[in-house]
Amino acid sequence: MIASFDLKRQTAAIRAELDEATARVYSSGWFILGPEVEAFEREFASYMGVKHAISVGNGTDALVIGLKAIGVGEGDEVITVPNTAVATVAAIELTGATPVFVDVRPDTMLMDADRVAKAINKKTKAIVPVHLFGQAVDLDPIFALARQHNVMVFEDCAQCHAATYKGKKTGSLGVAGSFSFYPTKNLGALGDGGMVVTNDDAAADQAKLLRQYGWRERYISEIKGMNTRLDELQAALLRVKLKHLDAWTQARRERAALYDELLSPLAGIITTPTQAAYGESVYHLYVIQSQRRDALMAHLKGRGISTSIQYPLPIHVQPAYTQLAPMGGLPVAEKLATEILSLPMYPELTLDEVREVAGAVREFEA
Repeated sequence: MIASFDLKRQTAAIRAELDEATARVYSSGWFILGPEVEAFEREFASYMGVKHAISVGNGTDALVIGLKAIGVGEGDEVITVPNTAVATVAAIELTGATPVFVDVRPDTMLMDADRVAKAINKKTKAIVPVHLFGQAVDLDPIFALARQHNVMVFEDCAQCHAATYKGKKTGSLGVAGSFSFYPTKNLGALGDGGMVVTNDDAAADQAKLLRQYGWRERYISEIKGMNTRLDELQAALLRVKLKHLDAWTQARRERAALYDELLSPLAGIITTPTQAAYGESVYHLYVIQSQRRDALMAHLKGRGISTSIQYPLPIHVQPAYTQLAPMGGLPVAEKLATEILSLPMYPELTLDEVREVAGAVREFEA
């Protein structure tokens, strides 16, 4: 059986380092917002090339805290895409703002700036490009629109740890950005966690207040906040994993390149990921497109190969969110949802396993 993702392999490979970090936390007797969190925030900010990194309990809270910290709230509209995790839209609504969907490009499957231009109005407070599958959105035209209309750009980087746009890491380009450390992410905790990153001092200060009841001084709430704190244990484990992230990223790229080579004879039948010239993908997922997706998925399952679909329904088609856009109104995202398939992709996937998966895809299309 080839799993679509195998966390056990990664954990086993660095078990001694993880055990050492765990023991360090146990010995310290400090478990919330202590030295491990402070160190991880410094190290992550340095890695990202930003001034501030503010850790929180999970990726959704990172979106909520980050958006609130830049001033998004009641009566605002926030432009984003429908082919994302529900967390993106849930977070926008939790600020009190209204999500506004725009369609995506058929080549990269990412936010289409031409659609953004048509969606901006006087209520628009922010644009949230979602860097999906490991690849950055083309940000320059979006920044140009943001400047023209005096709106902010907040990057959703949940699937793009270490990805770059014109040499800079995603998350470091907008007014702020958010990351998830859900276990399956390229940088994943052994539990949950999230991070807000920014170069804006005022936004960083607000984010720190918002994550813990609005406290600057303990028990004194300056503003209304919430309780969303990364614990010391997860911070210590993430510090270990951060040291390996570049090597893991290179391994993902090598596996993606092999998939590209082995599936190239199927050009015109199977669409492999588009690597945009403006940046470097980190291949959080290796997403192909097939008009016979469901049959291909069943074929691979029969060969002992697990696959997945991110995401099977655009958000505006899901029962909780049908009021946000009409069915048929976002045709590219809707079509992609019927054709996309994520093949196994993780650093510990062997090259022979990549060959076996690609062989099974080619067998189906023969």
